[in-house]
Amino acid sequence: MNEQIVILDFGSQYTQVIARRIRECSVYSVILRYDTPVAEIKALKPSGIILSGGPCSVYDAEAPLPDRGVFKLGVPILGICFGTQLLAHFLGGKVERGQKREYGKGTLTVLDPTCDLFDGLPKSLQVWNSHGDKLTRAPRDFATVAATENSDYAVIEHRKKRFFGLQFHPEVVHTPRGREIISNFVHRVCGCGRDWTMRNYIDQAVEEIRKQVGNEHVILGLSGGVDSSVAAALIHKAVGDQLTCIFVNNGLLRSREAEVVQEVFGRNFKVRLQYENVAEAFLKRLKGVSEPERKRKIIGKTFIEIFEKATKRAGKAKFLAQGTLYPDVIESVPIAGNPAALIKSHHNVGGLPKNMKFQLVEPLKCLFKDEVRLLGLELGLPREIVYRQPFPGPGLAVRILGEVTRKRCDILRAADAIVVEEMKASDWYYKVWQSFAVFLPVKSVGVMGDERTYEDTIAIRIVESQDGMTADWVKLPYELLEKMSSRIVNEVNGVNRCVFDITSKPPGTIEWE
Repeated sequence: MNEQIVILDFGSQYTQVIARRIRECSVYSVILRYDTPVAEIKALKPSGIILSGGPCSVYDAEAPLPDRGVFKLGVPILGICFGTQLLAHFLGGKVERGQKREYGKGTLTVLDPTCDLFDGLPKSLQVWNSHGDKLTRAPRDFATVAATENSDYAVIEHRKKRFFGLQFHPEVVHTPRGREIISNFVHRVCGCGRDWTMRNYIDQAVEEIRKQVGNEHVILGLSGGVDSSVAAALIHKAVGDQLTCIFVNNGLLRSREAEVVQEVFGRNFKVRLQYENVAEAFLKRLKGVSEPERKRKIIGKTFIEIFEKATKRAGKAKFLAQGTLYPDVIESVPIAGNPAALIKSHHNVGGLPKNMKFQLVEPLKCLFKDEVRLLGLELGLPREIVYRQPFPGPGLAVRILGEVTRKRCDILRAADAIVVEEMKASDWYYKVWQSFAVFLPVKSVGVMGDERTYEDTIAIRIVESQDGMTADWVKLPYELLEKMSSRIVNEVNGVNRCVFDITSKPPGTIEWE
């Protein structure tokens, strides 16, 4: 990376949001732990450094503190919330517990409009605060740039060193002009261009993959989801037939999933695709099993066994490729009271055993989810794959309550296909997080063609979410719900009733199991 902004993470729940905002400025950003040695930071040749917020006070006994050498690197620094308090703590200011805590919306009054951070912005801005401590004395040689109702030092600046401190959070959507403040820091203060584009990323990634892989072979477990699909397309662009993709049809896939994957990768991209149709093996092991966790474990164990055998049939390979994303590889900072401490650390996608002697190729580990989608489009993948909604690893098994059988899979697949078709036809599909059908082994009496029926139920689940951690049910037009219900009952044998799930997460989960 020629230009990049380094973000030191002090445990803020918004650290990844800061990284995203910088990338929206077409500049690469990287998140490092707060205690990263200054020599490692210097080696990255950052154009600027951002000190994130965090849950602690700078005076706490176990407060996370950076290497003091960070302030001597000679590059611009932007402190956000706790990061501003760090500037004061290290450079001669004073931080105290405020008489009034500042949480939520506030009004920022810009006192010095010549400050580069506020170029092109009005003198009064809505901002979002989240702090109890506040500056009561600016660090040496820092000027006060802006104030809020409860903070006389809401923004401070050392113009010569190009150090800035913001007591509020410019990265969150509740600071409407915050993106412009970050852009001013990245472009005006740090002097970064706008070179972080998917086209440039592809060229760079291809070069790195070729350098890592050399003449060796790579195996990739292709699921049909966006992450593994984009990883496959990118690696294939880099090393061609040195890549073998293994697609496991476990019988628990969505409608036409196997056909679409074979069409796109086998015929269009000409990828070496090893298709494993092992539905019978999975269904046999799931026979008579109703408990959700046991179903998941059976599916996971069976997948590993089948994938291991498949890799041996694929031939000798040194590398295993995974669609690991940036949020998966960022280590959470374990600081007391830190919401981010609960976020997963890097995980081996697919749960593959350690005794599989492969070196990992993870070409997406520098990207966020929406960046991966942009990359997929740039690589020529169809929108149908790039913007597919999330699908659980155990597949339809966790959308079938009770025992998983071939008949129930067929019923659910048909009903789910109708939900997806109608969501796409009405332009709702790409507006929501997930939309799918659930099979309920709940029989009820119905009347069809003047005859009594006694058949199963399908639940329709449509939710909106940002990250899957929380979700709300979507208020779809009645006409659309009516069409889905009518088609499912009329077209799917074995179903005579549809219900609509209006449970948010929490208290419910997105998936039923």
